[in-house]
Amino acid sequence: MAVTVETLDKLERKITLSLPVGTIQNEVDSRLKRLARTVKMDGFRPGKVPMNVVAQRYGYSVQYEVMNDKVGEAFAVAANEANLRVAGQPRISEKEGAPEGQLQFDAVFEVYPEVTIKDLSSAEVERVSSQVTEEAIDKTVEILRKQRRSFAQRAMDAAAQDGDRATIDFEGKIDGEPFAGGKAEDFQFLIGDGQMLKEFEEAVRGMKSGESKTFPLNFPADYHGKDVAGKQADFLVTVKKIEAAHLPEVNEAFAKSLGIAESSVESLRADIRKNLERELKFRLISRNKSAVMDALVAQAELDIPKASVQAELERLVEGARADLKQRGVKDADKAPIPEDLFRPQAEKRVRLGLVVAELVRANELQAKPEQVSAHIQELASSYEKPEDVVRWYTGDRRRMAEVEAVVIENNVTDFVLSKAKVNEKALGFDELMGQS
Repeated sequence: MAVTVETLDKLERKITLSLPVGTIQNEVDSRLKRLARTVKMDGFRPGKVPMNVVAQRYGYSVQYEVMNDKVGEAFAVAANEANLRVAGQPRISEKEGAPEGQLQFDAVFEVYPEVTIKDLSSAEVERVSSQVTEEAIDKTVEILRKQRRSFAQRAMDAAAQDGDRATIDFEGKIDGEPFAGGKAEDFQFLIGDGQMLKEFEEAVRGMKSGESKTFPLNFPADYHGKDVAGKQADFLVTVKKIEAAHLPEVNEAFAKSLGIAESSVESLRADIRKNLERELKFRLISRNKSAVMDALVAQAELDIPKASVQAELERLVEGARADLKQRGVKDADKAPIPEDLFRPQAEKRVRLGLVVAELVRANELQAKPEQVSAHIQELASSYEKPEDVVRWYTGDRRRMAEVEAVVIENNVTDFVLSKAKVNEKALGFDELMGQS
C-alpha cells in the first residue's frame, strides 16, 4: 500500500497510520490469555484466575503495551516503504474521526538530511609538523630528576629560595575573621613551583627557619574559592623548616632506577626520544585531524535534525553530571545544568557526524580489518605487555567500535588532505605540546 508522506518543514515529515481495531483487540486477548496461565492472585490457584478478573486487573496495561507495539511496527513498515531515513523517535498522536473499525495516528518525525559536499580541492587546510629536539629530551630528563629529588634540611640561618621545600604554619583572616581553608600546620610546598599564589611565595622567599611574618594577600577575582575571590586577606606565616633539594646525577644508576634495560644514559635518552615521538605523533594527528574536520564541514551544505541535536544534548548533559559525581559533588544527578550551555557543541558534533558519514559512504572510507589491527598494535606497543592490551581491545565489541571510529576519522583525514590545498606549517616541539 502506498504511503503518503506530508512535508511539514525542511526535515520534518508526517505519516498517518491506520490500524484495525480488531487486530489490536485480538492481540490484547492473546496476551491476556498467556498472562492468565502464570499470573498469581490471592484466592486463586496459579493458572486458574478467571479471564474477566485478569482483564480487569491487567487489561489497561496490556492494551497500552499492544498499542505501542503495533503503532511502532506500523510506523517502521511505513517508513521503510517510503524509503525514509528517520532521525530520532516519532511523536505519535491519535486522530479523531477515524473510519469505523479503524484507529488512526499521526506520526510526526524528522528525516536525515541530504548532505552536499562541495569540491574539496577548493578547501584549505593547515597541516602542522614538528620534531623532537635534544632540548625537549633535556627537559624531560630534568622532570625525571625532579620527580626523584631528595631534601636535606638547611641551616637555621639559611634564607628560603626557589627550589627549596618550606614547612610552615599559616593562618589567614579577612576583616579580622578566619575563613575556611585559611589555616594549616606543617604545610609543605616548593618555593617557585607555582603551588601557592605569587604573593604568598614572595612573602616566604627569603625567610629563615623560626621566623614569622604578617603580610597582605589579594585573592584573584577568578580564584576557585568563591568565598574569598576578589578579597584581601592578612596572613600570618611561621617558617618551621627549610630544606634544600638535591637532584640525582644523570648516570647509569639513574637510568637503572628508571627501569632502562641497558642502564646507560644513551639508552635513557633513546627511550625518552621514543616516548616523546609517540606522544608527538598522536598530538600531530589530533591537531591536523581537527583542522581537516573544520575544513570539511565548511565545504558541506546540510540541515541539522533537531532530534539528533537533542539526543546529543542529553548525552553531553549526562556526561557533565557524571563528571560532577566523580568529583564528589553532592546531588550531582539533580544539579541544574542548562542544555543551552552545550548546544553549540551538540550542533557541531551532529553536523560533523553527518558530513563524515556521507564522505565515508561516498568514497568507501570504512575501517578495514587490517587498519584496525594495526592501530591496536600501535596503541599496545607502549605497554610492558602489548599482548594483554591487544586482548583487552579485541575482547570487547564497544572498545573495538571506538578503535574503528578512530581509524575512519584517520581515513577521512588522509582523504581530505589528498584533495585539499594544504598549507604546511612547522611548529616548535614546546609550542605544539603546550597547546590543548
